Amino acid sequence: MQIILPPITACYPVIPYQPGITRIQRWDLSENYTALTPEIFTNLSAFTDFVEQKLQNEEADFGIGGYNELRGIYARSGVFGTSDSPEEPRRLHLGVDIWGPALTPVYAVYDGVVHSQAFHPELGNYGGVVILQHSYQGNHFYTLYGHLTERSVHQFQPGEIMQGGAVVGAFGNPTENGGWPPHLHFQCMLSMENWVGDYPGVCKWSERDYYLQNCPDPALMLRWD
Repeated sequence: MQIILPPITACYPVIPYQPGITRIQRWDLSENYTALTPEIFTNLSAFTDFVEQKLQNEEADFGIGGYNELRGIYARSGVFGTSDSPEEPRRLHLGVDIWGPALTPVYAVYDGVVHSQAFHPELGNYGGVVILQHSYQGNHFYTLYGHLTERSVHQFQPGEIMQGGAVVGAFGNPTENGGWPPHLHFQCMLSMENWVGDYPGVCKWSERDYYLQNCPDPALMLRWD
């Protein structure tokens, strides 16, 4: 599938960003990052403290990363399958996570319309999620904003115009974002494949090639300057 996305200069920052002021650190939370142990990521309070302390230690406003990253943290929820299940669990992350304070505003990265939205409160799921449909050079693509507040999903209707830079929602608290430390899951899809109000943000390793083809690196649209 050919990847045709607008140039990054035509996109809007997905979170509040001031050049030279907002401090962003690249994070690796893959299985290779041994500091994030199962004892931490399976305990919400400990996981939240870990994220907050990491931001503080690095003097960062936001931690960002995770695309095409094989992660052990999904073992914390049966939504992604368990290691003792006969079926392969989902562990490969298809979007970018931006970790930061709850209620951080989230903005549309490009002009579009609301495709769908939903609230998935199960542990490990998206919580509030909004999906936008965009068009560029005659081709449709979609952006997904997950782990939002519940209120975020009730602000719009499918088909409603969404200008680039308009507020989509805000980082949800753990009680409404699927039980995660506050962050945004941002993902780009070339096709929704009949999904409505949802799309996998994590896939099985055996399905990696298929999903990465439909979900290009969201960093192609993340503008920081």
